[in-house]
Amino acid sequence: MAAESSAHNNALTLPVLPLDDEVVLPGMVVPLDLSDADVRAAVEAAQAAARAEPGKPRVLLVPRIDGTYAATGVLGTVEQVGRLSDGDPGALIRGRGRVRIGAGTTGPGAALWVEGTRVEESVPDPLPGQVADLVKEYKALATNWLKKRGAWQVVDRVQQIDDVSALADNSGYSPFLTTAQKVELLETADPVARLRLATEQLREHLAEQDVAESIAKDVQEGVDKQQREFLLRRQLEAVRKELRELNGESEGDETDDYRARVESADLPEKVREAALKEVEKLERSSDQSPEGSWIRTWLDTVLELPWNERTEDAYDIQGAKATLDAEHAGLDDVKERITEYLAVRKRRADRGLGVVGGRRGGAVLALVGPPGVGKTSLGESVAHAMGRKFVRVALGGVRDEAEIRGHRRTYVGALPGRIVRAIKEAGSMNPVVLLDEIDKVGSDFRGDPAAALLEVLDPAQNHTFRDHYLEVELDLSDVVFLATANVLEAIPEALLDRMELVRLDGYTEDEKVVIARDHLLPRQLERAGLAGGEVTIDESALRKLSGEYTREAGVRNLERAIARLLRKVAAQHELGERELPFTVTDGELRGLIGRPHHVPESAQDPAERRTAVPGVATGLAVTGAGGDVLYVEASLADPETGGAGLTLTGQLGDVMKESAQIALSFLRSHGAELELPVTGLKDRGVHIHFPAGAVPKDGPSAGITMTTALASLLSGRLVRTDVAMTGEVSLTGRVLPIGGLKQKLLAAHRAGTTTVVIPKRNEADLDDVPAEVLEKLEVHPVTDVRQVLEIALAPAEVPVAAAA
Repeated sequence: MAAESSAHNNALTLPVLPLDDEVVLPGMVVPLDLSDADVRAAVEAAQAAARAEPGKPRVLLVPRIDGTYAATGVLGTVEQVGRLSDGDPGALIRGRGRVRIGAGTTGPGAALWVEGTRVEESVPDPLPGQVADLVKEYKALATNWLKKRGAWQVVDRVQQIDDVSALADNSGYSPFLTTAQKVELLETADPVARLRLATEQLREHLAEQDVAESIAKDVQEGVDKQQREFLLRRQLEAVRKELRELNGESEGDETDDYRARVESADLPEKVREAALKEVEKLERSSDQSPEGSWIRTWLDTVLELPWNERTEDAYDIQGAKATLDAEHAGLDDVKERITEYLAVRKRRADRGLGVVGGRRGGAVLALVGPPGVGKTSLGESVAHAMGRKFVRVALGGVRDEAEIRGHRRTYVGALPGRIVRAIKEAGSMNPVVLLDEIDKVGSDFRGDPAAALLEVLDPAQNHTFRDHYLEVELDLSDVVFLATANVLEAIPEALLDRMELVRLDGYTEDEKVVIARDHLLPRQLERAGLAGGEVTIDESALRKLSGEYTREAGVRNLERAIARLLRKVAAQHELGERELPFTVTDGELRGLIGRPHHVPESAQDPAERRTAVPGVATGLAVTGAGGDVLYVEASLADPETGGAGLTLTGQLGDVMKESAQIALSFLRSHGAELELPVTGLKDRGVHIHFPAGAVPKDGPSAGITMTTALASLLSGRLVRTDVAMTGEVSLTGRVLPIGGLKQKLLAAHRAGTTTVVIPKRNEADLDDVPAEVLEKLEVHPVTDVRQVLEIALAPAEVPVAAAA
């Protein structure tokens, strides 16, 4: 009966008062606005029911989330009906306890009535240790939160609550809880579990609040620091301004105002935009930031470049030609090319065709030739003749691609490439840039600089050249690039394809004499401390210096010999051994600087000449230092020693070894026709040697020389001393064309040779050989080895059998 009575007391029938997105927990007292129809209907229904029963009107406060009612509500009593603070009608309702909602039912008024059951809450007394600790923790957390909000009067009330259920429901007042969290608290029937949940929610909120406060503190400190830094900078600017005024300096001396410098500079539009972006970054960055120093260096580089500076070309074609002739003797090909370039540029300017498709009319020339012929000094003369600035870029030994295209700005110590630095150094966008020793560029793990030069030297691309450091387009289409190289084969083919090739094959003896007289001698007189008329060198002495003391394609060693000669004369004068003025003749050279090093074979005693015995022939070759004379020696082994076959010595390449095999095969197959005793070759070894064995040699052009040497050996006929030859030989005895004819004929002329045998198909190349050289040489174009032997071999002095 007691259980039934208890169940009956817990059963309730109450009007529903819905709370949209709000939750009221037991113990809370809340004012509700009666202007809401649902609230007013529930309160009126409760008041009507209260008239029949003693006590205060009761309603069921149920959260309504998105139109859905919660399963648990709160029994509330209407404490008072009146006016709210804003004057609207309202009711004050106190939460009494949890009610589990059952089925709907009928009741007076317009409200929704439901049946419900009171939720029993039981807490052991006294409280277990864990629950007591939980109560203490909750009170401590709540006190901490209330103190932060300044709600001191509420702290005492919370501390006085000892009931676990009331303490847990007290978090319903917490404004930081979401509706879902409050519903979870409402539906948790167990007071201890509810208090644990409330404690966890409060702890999470305090942790979030600590993080937010920490962030806000950091932000505030940062703002304070920026404000302090701003104020200090303004004070520093004011101090600097006062110092400038005190020292009488103008405002323009301040170099830190990059924005003003960029806006006042004459920059292309895209470059200006890029520079202003960097200025904005600089203004945002602090002084301690490493990015600030990078940006300042970059801006300084950009502002120092001559973006719109150009020198006016001197379109005096006659004057330019006269300048080139005055500063350089010979080199007619290069002078003609520069004259043509200036003439075409003048005509384009006259017709308003200076810029076509964003490109101007620059030039890219490759000057290839042996050392000492004036390739480097020619660049300065070209700039002088055109009225342009000149800058030299040494590429010898460069192995890093960044040397050409620059480093990325992020690297420490980043710099623009050598091309950009050359433009900056020149101070104009159309200088003459000499890329010296382009064939000495190497490559390794840091990249291939020669590949980086492809864009620089391509007339179709270099108007939009991008340096890795600048990262803005630089127009190189108006630059005249002159690249110098000693060895053509060392230049990558793709790079060579972008340049116009001009060969410098060396000077004739007459040109060397003119250069020595007009250029080298005056310069060395000044360096030796001698006046112009104190020492003169006779032309015959200059000719002997160039021919017998310094046999070379260029004039570098000739200048050294003149310097040595003048030093000797100056020293003798200081010692009182010689009076000035003094004229040096060819007869006095030996006494001053010793014996000559290169005496022509024709000037030697006939018995001492290399060709004084059969089996030695004179050939012509091309080396890195120009043309040179090459001797070929052949010998036959004694038949008793055995060792039949061909032996080759002198560091020969594969092509030259094959040429020797071809020469021997031709003589074996055509010996009877040539009246040579070749039958003995089967049992005797043939040895062919090229003197200067330490120097590597290769190429097919010594073919007829080896054939002539073998024929001389077999026939016993000497090879004429004054004859030199060049040409490739075939198995049928045909003489095939070779390269480098001009350099070879110049070498033959320097060596004192008077007769030269060349392939018939190279006859057209004689147009490149200076006329004064051809006048002193008897050139025989041939098509067959038989013609070579007729010209080169002297008449037999002993019978053929005896020679064999």
